[in-house]
Formats: sequence, structure tokens, C-alpha cells
Amino acid sequence: MSTNSKVLALKYRPVVFEDVVGQEIVSETIFNSIKQNKIPNAYLFTGIRGVGKTTFARLVAKALNCKNGIDNIGNQSSCENCHCKAIARSNHIDVLEMDAASKTGVEDVRDLIEFSRYGPTSSKYKIFIIDEVHMLSKQAFNALLKTLEEPPEYKNGGALKFIFATTEIKKIPVTVLSRCQRFDLSRVKSSKLFNYLKKINKLENGNISDNALKLIVKISEGSVRDSLSLLDRALLSNDKTKVLELEDAQKIFGCFDKSNLITLFQAIFKGDQEKLLNIYKQIYDQGVEPKVFLNDFLELLYYFKNIEHLSSESISFDLNDEQFELIKNLKSKLDNKTLILFWQFTLKTLEELEIVSDQNISIEMFLIRLLHVKSFKNNSSLINKVTKSVENAIQIKKDSINNDAINQIKNITQEKSINKPKIKNNDDKDIEIKNLNDLINLCYLKKEAKLKYELETNVNLVSFEYGRIEISFNEKLDKEFIKLLTSKLLDWTNIRWLISLTKEKGGKSFKDVKIESKKNLIEYAKKTETFKKVIEKFSDAELVEIEKKND
Repeated sequence: MSTNSKVLALKYRPVVFEDVVGQEIVSETIFNSIKQNKIPNAYLFTGIRGVGKTTFARLVAKALNCKNGIDNIGNQSSCENCHCKAIARSNHIDVLEMDAASKTGVEDVRDLIEFSRYGPTSSKYKIFIIDEVHMLSKQAFNALLKTLEEPPEYKNGGALKFIFATTEIKKIPVTVLSRCQRFDLSRVKSSKLFNYLKKINKLENGNISDNALKLIVKISEGSVRDSLSLLDRALLSNDKTKVLELEDAQKIFGCFDKSNLITLFQAIFKGDQEKLLNIYKQIYDQGVEPKVFLNDFLELLYYFKNIEHLSSESISFDLNDEQFELIKNLKSKLDNKTLILFWQFTLKTLEELEIVSDQNISIEMFLIRLLHVKSFKNNSSLINKVTKSVENAIQIKKDSINNDAINQIKNITQEKSINKPKIKNNDDKDIEIKNLNDLINLCYLKKEAKLKYELETNVNLVSFEYGRIEISFNEKLDKEFIKLLTSKLLDWTNIRWLISLTKEKGGKSFKDVKIESKKNLIEYAKKTETFKKVIEKFSDAELVEIEKKND
């Protein structure tokens, strides 16, 4: 282990595969492939910051070149001149580490390829580690392709291997991806990260409470490096003679207690403006940034809306058991329309923060507006006026439900809007989006084939309102569907639509209803006298299609 002067993220960097936190499957896969000598030409590690991409790159380099074999790469003291030591220090002559953020051009890659012509001097493999590889230019990627697919083999039996690391996998050309063995590193689970921090805290003789460690886990968002940096800060801020409790940790990291936010929420629904502003001022005096406050407020709105579908375990360390039960009890007194309206207001206020000089005043006015919006609960016309100022025009009234088979997938609770913006198609005709069927037709007119296919095939509709669509979970639905549809609807209607996923069971997809309708029609036709007469004449006849005629 290195000297104590090092920051924790470097001091406790893994030296063997078993040390990597929360990536057991990736570690096992790489370990087995190297042990069985099934080594790819290029490795590609992708994931968020601080989950082990560069660490894995160095571990693979060590495992390939260690004199003691992959089973003993941690026993660096067993030989005086093991390659592992130099690789860990990033100064091994045959393992070149390159930062693509500073060397993005084609000339840099050409120098790399020229360097690859010469075999390793002391180890078995020559290895190129390229960090943030997505920063390379298109020409640089193209120059790399041939060497990547067919790396040179050297006289001493050695070979060239590439190891890439990136946080933005989508920016890498598919021609490069197809030549690499890809490993997706996931965010580290909260429970594993918490246990790891407890272990480090003990090793450092720290005096930090479990609740303070849980706060660090939440802020780090699954990143091991972030959590260690925060722990380092907590250890430096704390006098080891006393325990660093949650309240002290919140002050250090600029956070605040969720119970204060719940109390603030209660004040809104009780209409107590004085108490509401006093609670916010207490939060503000703790040094909490307005953007942090609004994001935490959005998070609380999410819990109020979906608390019946969540468990105290599924929300990690965001809420303690007491806060979880309090939200659950309060939810029975709230209606979903008000919560969604609050959500829209909060998003709008986040945008306002970019243009106001005093963000604190903007937050206070935001809270006062919410308090008054709550008092409009039973006045639909006032709610519609408030909503219009947030989203240009979302004035909704329920439409009658048609019992026709196709209309089952239009919307179970179909609603049509008043004074909605019209959308012009290519023929300059006005189009309104009243239901799912209208949306599918619009995608056809706008030549959005991918969206049309997803809407027809993989969307199970729960509810459809102008400005809001709710669909049930469907594993077949494209991951980019919601992002793409929201973007297109904003372009077409000048309104940001809210598209949400729910665990509620939705209706059948447009395609399934169409298939079922056709099947029912055929079954009905087979019972008619006309079909029976046809079968008498042509016993092997089969009814495959029915065409409707207006007359």
C-alpha cells in the first residue's frame, strides 16, 4: 500500500480483480478469458465516472504481462522486477497510456500505429490504453481500424492489445465497437458501496456514523471514486474524538434533511405561508443551492406520486423508514393532478433560475405560487389558467369513449383539448392530437417511421391527455423512444409533453388490437351462409382477408 499522504481514491485503488467493488461479473469474465488464453484484440470498458474503467484497463495489462501468472498478480513482492509494479505506476515501457482528450487527431493515432510496429521489449504483450476514447476524431478512428482488427504479431511470440475506456459509448463508431470486446460497468449498488465505505472508514480509523456514510453513498450516485473523495473530505473535516453525525455531514456537503422538505410540503397543503417561508429560509441558511433544493423537491414529488409502487428498500438511502411511512400516509390526502401540476411548476422554475439575478427570491415566489395553486384545487377554471401559464395551453376535458375495437387503444380515458395549437402537415391541413390514433397518423405524415412502428407495436396505453401520455412498462420498447417522442412533440406542438412509464396494466397495442379485430371478423364471416356455400363448392378454401365496403 502507498503512503498515507495519497487521497483515498488512489490509496485504495484495486490491485487485483477481486478488489473491484460491484463489478463481480465483469471481473470473473475477464479473469476466465485470460486464464483460458481467449484474449480479444481490444477491450472496451464503458460506464459512468468512477466505476472502474481505468482500473480494469490496468488490471488487464497486469494480468496479461505478470511474470507470476494471472493467479498471482496481487503478489507483487514475489519477484523483484515484476511488470505489475511498473504498470501500476503507469511507467512501463511496453504499456502506453494515452488520454484521447488531449490527443484527438489523426497524427496522434498514426504515431501510435508507427510505434506498434516494434515488439515489446521486456514483456509478452505490448498494450495501448486509451482513456476517453470517444474524444478521438472521425479520421483518427478510421486510421485505427486496420490495426485494431489485425494487430501485428511479433517475433518473440508477443502481440499487441488495445484497451479503451469511455463514458460516452454512443460517440464511438460502430466499426470500432464491432472490433472490441465490450464491458458495461454498472453503477455500484448502494448496499455494496455502503459496506465498502464502512470498511475504508475503519481502516482509516475514522469516526463517521452510518447515517453520514449513507448520505455519502446517495450523493456519489453509484461512483466509487466520488464516494471515496467525499469520505476523504468528511475525514478531514471531522475531529476523531467525536462521531461525525448526519447533521454535520449535511453541512459539509451542502445537503439538508428530507424531513424538512416533507414538513415544507405539509405547510403548502395547509396553506401556512409564514411556516412555509420560515422552513425554506432554514434550508437556505444551511448553504443549500436553489437548484439542489428544486431537484430534491422534484425527487419528493416523485415519491408522493409513486409511493404505493415502491418499497423502503427499493429507494436506497434516499428516505429513512419514518419518512417513507409519513409520505405513504400523506399520499392518501393528495390527488395526482395536483402533484403533476407541481412537477410542471418546478421544471419551469428551474428554467427561470438561469435568467434571474437573485435565485433565492425566485424560489420563495415559486413556493408562494404552489401554495395558491393548492387553494385552487376545487376550481377547474383557475387550475386551467395556471396550467396554461406553465405549458402554453393544456386545458383538458374528457371525451366520450367509443366501444369500437380500434378505439380501445386510442385511449381508455380519452380527453380532447380546448384551444390547442394546430399542427400543419405537408398539405397545410390542420391536425389535432386527440388520441393515440391521431399521434400515429401524425408520425406517418411527418415520415417518422421508427416512432410509428413503436407506437403501433410496442406501446401499451394507460392514459392519453393533451400534453401527457402514460404507458405501461414494455421490455420490447426502444430505450430512446420516450426521449425521441418528447423531442418530436415539442417540435410539432411547441409544448413539452410529459410521457411517463407506469406499472399499471395498459391496453393492448395498436397492432394486437388490429390483429384481434381481423381474427374476430374472419371468425364471424366463417359463420355466414355465404362462406358455408363457398366451402361446399371448394372444400380446401381458406378465408385469409376481409375487405369492408361503405355500401
